[in-house]
Amino acid sequence: MAETFTLYKLIILYMLNKVDFPLTTSQISEFVLDKGYTTYFKLQEALSELAQSELIRPEMTHNRTLYHLTEEGGETIHYFSNKISPAIRKDIDDFLREKQYDLKEESSVKADYYLNTEREYEVRCQIVENGSSLIDLKLTVPTEKEAETIAHHWNGKSQEIYALLLSNLL
Repeated sequence: MAETFTLYKLIILYMLNKVDFPLTTSQISEFVLDKGYTTYFKLQEALSELAQSELIRPEMTHNRTLYHLTEEGGETIHYFSNKISPAIRKDIDDFLREKQYDLKEESSVKADYYLNTEREYEVRCQIVENGSSLIDLKLTVPTEKEAETIAHHWNGKSQEIYALLLSNLL
């Protein structure tokens, strides 16, 4: 049983090692659950243990969590990737190759909000590519509901807003 649970953790590390961007909980879940490797609760437990062991670093916002591979996580998967069967590695590689553009786009668009010292809500909307910000927009609104709505809509409208800003400013 412990060996099976270790496999779940190695699958997560392998996935994060194969991409140059963080993956969300839902992206990791999509692969692991669709393939029937484990349950949602076991996956959450594996993610939690990896974070506690500092093999992955979670980046939390109000609406999702992004997972980054740490240096220690990279070293771990380097030494233990052979513990993942070739068939599972192929499944992961195929999944990442097939969905790479969608996975990368989803993780590069970020929005979060917080209450500032003036008792207003600041919404930070970003598009990040290769570790650099293409856009980093901060908006201040009076209510949490407005902040939540902006953060939610940013995911679907970010490319359109970015293009609109460029066309009007260039």
